Amino acid sequence: MPPKFDPSQVVDVYVRVTGGEVGAASSLAPKIGPIGLSPKKVGEDIAKETAKEWKGLRVTVKLTVENRQAKVSVVPSAAALVIKALKEPERDRKKTKNIKHNGNISLDDVIEIACMMRPRSMAKDLVGTVKEILGTCVFVGCTVDGKDPKDMQQEISDGDVEIPSE
Repeated sequence: MPPKFDPSQVVDVYVRVTGGEVGAASSLAPKIGPIGLSPKKVGEDIAKETAKEWKGLRVTVKLTVENRQAKVSVVPSAAALVIKALKEPERDRKKTKNIKHNGNISLDDVIEIACMMRPRSMAKDLVGTVKEILGTCVFVGCTVDGKDPKDMQQEISDGDVEIPSE
């Protein structure tokens, strides 16, 4: 039998949810039930926190639980940030499936996203993080300044495009 849970200890729980929607309580229950929280109430808190900026996008949410109180904070992935930068109208995810994003974002947006993702990046410096984000743009299916992201990566490697340091 597992040890008794200490209510004063701080616990971080990561959950992947669709922004602005109350997820099924059954999917939250195994993660936050043993901590002593109500899955329904936490689901509503998550929906309220993600409704404004992340509506319709899949984002990771960090629940910091202390004294049986859950504090919700959004930990966006690079793909979520790129899709958000495209400024597309929100879609009903039950009706539209397998969406191809074919918008265009600027290199400044990519650098801004790279600065946000810098702490979680594996790259040595900002140039490497920018290349990681350009790889995410390839995956999402958007262009950067009207060019293919792979071409932009090559131009950065060749030194044609200048990326500011940190």
